[in-house]
Amino acid sequence: MKVVVDMNKCQDHGQCVFAAPHVFSMDDAGHLAYVSGPDEALREDVEEAADVCPLQAIRIED
Repeated sequence: MKVVVDMNKCQDHGQCVFAAPHVFSMDDAGHLAYVSGPDEALREDVEEAADVCPLQAIRIED
């Protein structure tokens, strides 16, 4: 599984951080940071993060 975030769309709302904290985080400047190739066991959390993103900036590629 590969996680792709369109950083042109992302406005750092951080909803993904709550849904998948092992994949998404906010850096010291308040910008989104993420693991692009998380373990498959985290798929459900990543799918939830993609669903809750207000700008639909997250997608999963297999």
